[in-house]
Amino acid sequence: MTPTDPSPRAVRVVAAGGTIAMRGERAVPALDGAELVEQLPQVAGFRLEAETVLSVPSTYLTLSDALDLARRACAAADGGEGVVLTTGTDTMEEVAALCGLMYGGDAPIVITGANRPGSAPGADGPANLLDAIILARAPAAAGLGVVVAFGGEVHAAMTVRKIDSTGPVAFGSPTAGPVGRIVEGRVWLHATPRRPTPLPVQRLDRRVTTVTTGLGDDGAMLRHAAEVSDGVVLIALGAGHLSKDVLADLRAAAGRVPVVITCRPDRSSMLFATYGFEGAERDLRASGAICAPFLSAAAARMALLACLGAGLDRAGIAAALAPFDAR
Repeated sequence: MTPTDPSPRAVRVVAAGGTIAMRGERAVPALDGAELVEQLPQVAGFRLEAETVLSVPSTYLTLSDALDLARRACAAADGGEGVVLTTGTDTMEEVAALCGLMYGGDAPIVITGANRPGSAPGADGPANLLDAIILARAPAAAGLGVVVAFGGEVHAAMTVRKIDSTGPVAFGSPTAGPVGRIVEGRVWLHATPRRPTPLPVQRLDRRVTTVTTGLGDDGAMLRHAAEVSDGVVLIALGAGHLSKDVLADLRAAAGRVPVVITCRPDRSSMLFATYGFEGAERDLRASGAICAPFLSAAAARMALLACLGAGLDRAGIAAALAPFDAR
């Protein structure tokens, strides 16, 4: 299919378990990819194939599993198919970020799932899957990259966050907003996300620890993380602030391992030169850490894992994550 071809794409559904595939009084994995698609009479006549890779809760996914899913999705999309990847919502942010960091092709990769099991009243899986398939085959989605389709909204992979543990609108993009919607089988896209340069991730076997600072933090968790980890994600306060004591630990940690900083607010961003107290944003930016405030903590951890898995040094990591800070 060429970029000017108006015909819908063939779609490959890659099923990896999660709530969308669960049934029962106490929901457990029950449906494979073909059975998920069989629930949707609306896709009759579509060029559509389904395969099942895993059938597990997403909390069971390993880093190796996530890398395999990303590779499968990228390979199918590189071959011209629109890809729908179904997985659990608990770790969907990480899977989306990894795919978004690895994929540079034209066909879309659409990730979806459910927040309510299929046997529950108000099950959201079938509607989400139908929306994802419609988006994945839509000519308008060419060049969109990796997105999450959930609750009728379309969110870019690198800015999406899980915002509700149980409700049908499980995902949002507090910083950037959705890039579009799917309404009665029709796609509306008002933006195309800026996509990072794809990373050649060879492995995901490093240890990256996430540390959250807070009121009264003495820096012990950051110090320990820097000693036992290959990299650290530090969740700073406000617009990039720490206590002066934790600032000293940050400088030491950044001299030992790569440290990526994001911020605690859902609508995270990081200042440059507004405040002058010790531990304010200027000090954090001068600490040797890498600032990526427009990533969630989950996405920042996955990004650092991917950078390490691609063999990047600190300068390379900083360049790869530069799109996730103001310039």
